Amino acid sequence: MPSSPSDPQTDIVPVILSGGSGTRLWPLSRASYPKQFAPFIGETSLFQASAERLAGPGFAAPIVVTTDDFRFIVTEQLAQRRIDPGPVLIEPEGRDTAPAVLAATLRAMEAGPETLVLVAPSDHLIPDVEGFAATIAAAAPAAREGRIVTFGIAPDRPETGYGYLELEGQPEEGRAGPLSRFVEKPDAETAQRMLEDGRYLWNAGIFLFRADVMRQAFADHAPEVLSHVETAVAEGRQDLGFLRLNAAPWSQITPISVDYAVMEKADNLSVMPYRGDWSDLGDWRAVWRETEVDGLAVSGPAIAMDCTNSLLRSENPDQAIVGIGLEDIVAVAMPDAVLVAHKDRTQEVKQAVAKLHEGGHKQAKTLPRDYRPWGWYESLVLGGRFQVKRIVVHPGAALSLQSHHHRSEHWIVVEGTARVTIDDEVKLVTENEGVYIPLGAVHRMENPGKLPMVLIEVQTGSYLGEDDILRYEDVYARS
Repeated sequence: MPSSPSDPQTDIVPVILSGGSGTRLWPLSRASYPKQFAPFIGETSLFQASAERLAGPGFAAPIVVTTDDFRFIVTEQLAQRRIDPGPVLIEPEGRDTAPAVLAATLRAMEAGPETLVLVAPSDHLIPDVEGFAATIAAAAPAAREGRIVTFGIAPDRPETGYGYLELEGQPEEGRAGPLSRFVEKPDAETAQRMLEDGRYLWNAGIFLFRADVMRQAFADHAPEVLSHVETAVAEGRQDLGFLRLNAAPWSQITPISVDYAVMEKADNLSVMPYRGDWSDLGDWRAVWRETEVDGLAVSGPAIAMDCTNSLLRSENPDQAIVGIGLEDIVAVAMPDAVLVAHKDRTQEVKQAVAKLHEGGHKQAKTLPRDYRPWGWYESLVLGGRFQVKRIVVHPGAALSLQSHHHRSEHWIVVEGTARVTIDDEVKLVTENEGVYIPLGAVHRMENPGKLPMVLIEVQTGSYLGEDDILRYEDVYARS
């Protein structure tokens, strides 16, 4: 019988890839807050659900590969689910999946060259946690023997949005079998033919292997990538518990996916079929498919009247969305943007975001709520010479000691207590109390309490941009 992730000898190191451009599920997902961090189904984000699937007995602490922009979101969301992270690797810039996978593999090798590594994207939906764990356990013997195991999803429809894996015959039930070839995303006719054939699986982009085996695969098939990544890891530097990969060698890497760099060239590949529910939530049609009841997916303050096969979703509790007589429509309302699309054309949302970006619309990339390591803020009102913000500071967190060249600020605490520094004065400000920060004053706010602190900030001045900050001290080492 195969071992299970509850057996200590499996010792699998999960690697969670957490980059992303945030375009396919706009407007809920943005470049500043891509889909893995958003709660598309329930209150748990896709990233949190991925980390929970790969936690517990038999799994080491996860290695997360992300970017500088998302590092504090990663650690905050893991902390919310009480998951202690292992190394969090910071990519200097995106170079596709091959360098990210290799960097994490090299880091995992520090625990031993034969360490089992499971690479998984952070934005997949896999509801059957136990079934998925059993599939990983069933694939582990092949990985220990030196095979690179790729996981394939049993298709239930002729999907044109995924790549496929062609099996070399049918593998024995509960075991990984040989792979014949990778197949690029097909047209509808080819996808239907492959579905009927029965030898094809969707390529899930999930891999299980021994660390030394993957390193050797890069040495054999992508030696330049190996050379640059090894240098970037060796010359990386610790920063507040994160490992920043060295930017100079990293910049020399030509972007390439792990499929192209290694998988399509290696001769030691096996495929492990997974027959449970799975989705990469690649567009709003996929979200509709996973959440619809009798053809309708309704979320937030939304009402559907005489609608069929449609998704209506509002992310603003103060903004209702009403659909009347809709068929095959996706409508998603955010405080700053609304998407209305035919359900069969949701793959085109990415192009729409590109047009927004070309037009200089900030909604293309950023959410109204801006997440920071200490909490978040959102702009409530913006005028020519004033701005009103709501600011939420996590318990025990502190903003940087800073000053502004072009604006003054009024702070009114509406929940909790703030410890406020203004030049040489430090004082506590409680609910319904306020303070004034003159232009040029050196100041800081902190939350000394055990609950989130909320305040309203009114800025006035000739320039209100976020780059009008001169930092003197910052616990998050920002410049």
